[in-house]
Amino acid sequence: MLKGLTFLVLLQLCGSLISQTLLPMLPGPIIGLLLLLGWLLVRGEIGEPLTQAANGLLQYLPLLLVVPAAGILVSGEQLLGDLGAILAALLLSLLVTVPLCGWLMQAMIRRIDRARDER
Repeated sequence: MLKGLTFLVLLQLCGSLISQTLLPMLPGPIIGLLLLLGWLLVRGEIGEPLTQAANGLLQYLPLLLVVPAAGILVSGEQLLGDLGAILAALLLSLLVTVPLCGWLMQAMIRRIDRARDER
């Protein structure tokens, strides 16, 4: 598990370094996630240390929702003032993500079918 966590932290540090030097408009952790995605695509599989680290971190995922929930409770009136913009952003994100997810699912199904046919 320590090897997987170390790898994830190193990717985040590389992302922060890239953010500071080349792409200041993107946060370092986002760049680190993109680096992880690229590495996983090149490798083609998720190794055991990374799986163990991800499973260990997954149990703490609900803790990330505490801060936004507290912010919503504290800033309720301001959110109501911006309700139109929030709804427009939600609708736009829905119109982008639903077709994208469908396209990705179809691509994954085609990839699985190709792999099954090659066997």
